[in-house]
Amino acid sequence: MKTVIFYLSLFSIFLATTFPCHAQKLAGKEYPWAWTGFTRPDNVNPIISPNPNSVFYCPMKNQTVAWEESDTFNPAATIMNGKVVVLYRAEDNSATGIGSRTSRIGYASSEDGLTFKRLGSPVLFPANDDQAANEIPGGCEDPRVAMTEDGTYVMAYTQWNRKKARLSIATSRDLVHWTKYGPAFAKAYDGRFANNFCKSGSILTKMKDGKLVIAKIKGKYLMYWGEQFVNLATSTDLKNWTPMLDKNNELLKIMVPRKNKFDSQLTECGPPAIITKDGILLFYNGKNLAGKNGDQNYTGNSYCAGQALFDIKNPTKLLKQLDKPFFIPEADFEKSGQYPAGTVFIEGLVPFKNKWFLYYGCADSRVSVAVYDPTK
Repeated sequence: MKTVIFYLSLFSIFLATTFPCHAQKLAGKEYPWAWTGFTRPDNVNPIISPNPNSVFYCPMKNQTVAWEESDTFNPAATIMNGKVVVLYRAEDNSATGIGSRTSRIGYASSEDGLTFKRLGSPVLFPANDDQAANEIPGGCEDPRVAMTEDGTYVMAYTQWNRKKARLSIATSRDLVHWTKYGPAFAKAYDGRFANNFCKSGSILTKMKDGKLVIAKIKGKYLMYWGEQFVNLATSTDLKNWTPMLDKNNELLKIMVPRKNKFDSQLTECGPPAIITKDGILLFYNGKNLAGKNGDQNYTGNSYCAGQALFDIKNPTKLLKQLDKPFFIPEADFEKSGQYPAGTVFIEGLVPFKNKWFLYYGCADSRVSVAVYDPTK
């Protein structure tokens, strides 16, 4: 009997840790499907800041550069060998203004999810390789990372050549050495969307054996993606993706900005989407319009974080959506830097030590963390 009780207790802890089972309140309303209890740990943030002393030999410039001198932000996150690994966007000081510098992806690991040790060099960066035309001189931006069941890590990131932004794919077995496959939509529909401006890919995941792994639905991988509105794409190999189209043969818009809401200007996908008991949970970033068509409760042009629920049987069907953001800019460093209007830009979410750790960019200048404890 004691053995049965022990395993029942373990199962209950697993459910509580994996999927919240109590109603969550936000602005006085209950959202039983949403995860809204994220809090900032005391005296921890920001966890990653610019480092002018960090240098590496850049193959693009053929010289040593201070690759994370100006800004460090917009992090992906995953688990490897029992540690949290954050892969963050870093900008050098080669120019002034958003989108004008060169971005590279840095690596940092942590045993507690709060304090991190960084590698001295970036792990993904523009070079004289077969992706040079897509990445030089702007670089590699805004990663999201998910893991297959066999331990292959898949990164959806933005290639930026200062002319076009393209959602692209890379894979790795160790999170340090990456193989680039180029734009995700290059082969779909005879290259119709190869040169479209596109960003922000959130590959569908599920919990299995205590790990967050990439999932399939009806034999295909799914990826929510987009910046101005949310779309859906499918894949059989995680490298080449096919955007879903509507009856007019145009991109299928499954979630769009809402007038007078915090996401009135754009809805941009966040961390990898997760299958829960209620459906598919998509965390996303909403940008607020300035003026009468925005949400007057939030600063114009600010980025806040939202959540949306999609139907597991029909992943294109939007079931529910938070009317208010569950996470907003509060700290000084979240309302200064490159985006003084205020930005909490979520891109990394991992289960770790019976909690969920959310990693986000602060005003395009720093990296921070918030923690969600389902048992509370």
